[in-house]
Amino acid sequence: MPTDHAELLRAADLRVTAPRLAVLAEVEAHPHATAEEIRRLVKERLGTVSTQAVYDVLHALTDVRLLRRIEPDGSPGRFELFREDNHHHVVCRTCGDIGDVPCAVGHAPCLTASDDHGFSIDAAEVVYWGTCPACRTQS
Repeated sequence: MPTDHAELLRAADLRVTAPRLAVLAEVEAHPHATAEEIRRLVKERLGTVSTQAVYDVLHALTDVRLLRRIEPDGSPGRFELFREDNHHHVVCRTCGDIGDVPCAVGHAPCLTASDDHGFSIDAAEVVYWGTCPACRTQS
């Protein structure tokens, strides 16, 4: 079922605008895209939009948790829809491809820190690093 982006914006008390709708649509269609990739896609979709407008929208939507920004080491920030599912990511060291990984199985092991320093932990971010099948085949 497609996401109702206009409803997401209204629920976050944000005005529904063409750039915001376009950014949400492109991030949903291209999870883990960089800001530059999203800017290019939004410009193709709308015909005209400033680079600053797209970056402002990405920032605003991340602030209200409609988008999630992930920053694998050595990579520009990547964006995906915020789903509150506490999933993790696998990143190829060779080509930078990123995939989603559901939380580890069992009793919330990804939320159990060996030392929580008194924090009440409600989410964890784990990045698994390796080599994707395509890059392994090329080696």
